[in-house]
Formats: sequence, C-alpha cells, structure tokens
Amino acid sequence: MVMSIRQSQELLVKTPEGVVFSIPLAGMITRTLALLVDFMVIIILAKAVNFVTIWFMLVSSDLMNSLNIILYFIISTGYTIFFEWGLRGQTLGKRLLGLQVIDADALPLKFSQVVMRNLLRFVDALPAFYLVGGITAFFTSKVQRLGDLAANTVVIRHRRADQPSLEKIFAGKYNSFCDYPHLVAKLKQRIDIMEADIALQALSRRDDMSDSDRLLLFDRLASHFKEIIEFPEKTTFGLSSEQYVKNVVDLLFTKKKM
Repeated sequence: MVMSIRQSQELLVKTPEGVVFSIPLAGMITRTLALLVDFMVIIILAKAVNFVTIWFMLVSSDLMNSLNIILYFIISTGYTIFFEWGLRGQTLGKRLLGLQVIDADALPLKFSQVVMRNLLRFVDALPAFYLVGGITAFFTSKVQRLGDLAANTVVIRHRRADQPSLEKIFAGKYNSFCDYPHLVAKLKQRIDIMEADIALQALSRRDDMSDSDRLLLFDRLASHFKEIIEFPEKTTFGLSSEQYVKNVVDLLFTKKKM
C-alpha cells in the first residue's frame, strides 16, 4: 500500500519499503494559467458549434440560446473529462504547464474521480472567475478546490530535473533501449509525470537506502515499467532492475538521438 501525506506544498509518497518521495503540488498561478489555456480551447470549440446552432434562430432565438447553453456545458465538461482520462490526468493546458491530476492517496486515478471533479467545476466557478474554487483551494492543505475534495484528487506539477545530476546518474553506459525508437515513443506516451518523477528520485537517492530496500524498490519499479512496455529480451538480458529503471528514466528525462 502506498501512503501519501502533504507538507510544505508537497505530496509525500511513502512506499511499502519506507522510502518517501516528494511530489510538488501545483500552485494557484500555474493552475490558473492552465485553466486559461483550456478555456481558450473550449471557446474555440463552442464557436465552431455556434455556426450550426445559429440556424435555429430562424425558428426561435430563445431556442438557439438554450441550445448554446446546453452545448457549452457538454463541450466544456466533455473536453476536461475526455482529456483528463485519455491523457492520464492532463488537459491540453495542464500538459503545456506540466501539471497533472492524480489521486490524493497516490493510487491509480479512476474514471469516476475524473467525472466527479469536472461535474463540480461549475460550482467551483461560482459566482464568477472560479471564486469558490479559488477560496477553497487557498484554505485547503492540499490546494484542492471543491471538485478535488469530492473526488479525492490533487493537482501536481512536474519537477524539472537538474541537468548536472542527470549527467552523473546516466554517465558511462550505453542505453540499449534506444535501438527501438517505436517502443521508446510508446513508453514516453504511457508513463505519467508522477511515475517518472518517483523513478528519478529513487535513482538520485539510491545511495541513501539500505541494500535490501534498494533491491526491493528497484525490483518493483522495473516490474511496473515492464508491464507498460516490454523491450526485446536481447536488450534486457543481464540488466539488473536498477539498470533497467535507469535506462527508462534516461529516455524520459534526457534527449537521445535514435
């Protein structure tokens, strides 16, 4: 069981081995910027639909306005649900800003949670400019709006890796996974921000762990990544679990020529 706690604007994830990883929570400014990007996309989609509904004005202007309101609700809610579920917790705005919705207990995000947090978005937006949601997020310990509280979700931000530490971790060994760019592309698509960040932190802090905890943790991480994408046996033969994780993180955080 993975346990999470929150301290100083960070979500702390504790593994069964007792190793704690920190994931920064998204602040109000970056969440607002992501919201603005998504709002612009929704407006463009709604405008496109208006070109169709405008013909209903020939019947009744009230009918046209009613249809526009209903369709705006469907478009705005459907957009966020579709992308947050399809992109594993990210809308286009969140992806651009490096944000992601995750379960507050660091468990896999469920479709019901995505639906719940987005259905309550209109309550958070009351009376205007997301005032209710903003006030709620400001006073909650995990920066959660009402939709997040109801769905038990939080929004995290992607921590940019420090380049010198990456060079130290990945120096001196060829990454055999680079020989399969199509599998690398799938791997990058299927691994989310939280998984990548935890794996990077594990490599950065491996010398601080006991030998048994280190072995068990990297066995778990390697098994998880193998379930996501399976590389040919000739590229993984003889690789330790730690080296396997190192190869994966190398692909996620550094630019490779393939």
